[in-house]
Amino acid sequence: MTRVEFFDQDGKICGFSVMGHSGYAEAGADIVCAAVSTAVQFAETTITDVLGVQAKTKVNESKAQITLTLPASYEDEEAVQAVLTGMMLTLCELRDQYPDHIEVIMEVQ
Repeated sequence: MTRVEFFDQDGKICGFSVMGHSGYAEAGADIVCAAVSTAVQFAETTITDVLGVQAKTKVNESKAQITLTLPASYEDEEAVQAVLTGMMLTLCELRDQYPDHIEVIMEVQ
């Protein structure tokens, strides 16, 4: 199962962590993993490359994990929050369609 955690600090998303494989199908044919990977890559690229936020991204391939942490302060906060909220809603829709393969939680920090 893929586990997605969004980190909430003072009512704002300050990062996320995605870990594990969904187990929906074999590697290369797993549409759930592909959808999760696409949502994560879109959010990370938009935040760092388009909006220019210096987010910290850590990848652990052996655990199939990626973690993104926003800096304490940054410009375009409204845009970044919109991207992360869109990612969260997309992954919640995916969770609703494939509840045995993806879990989405919000962790208050």
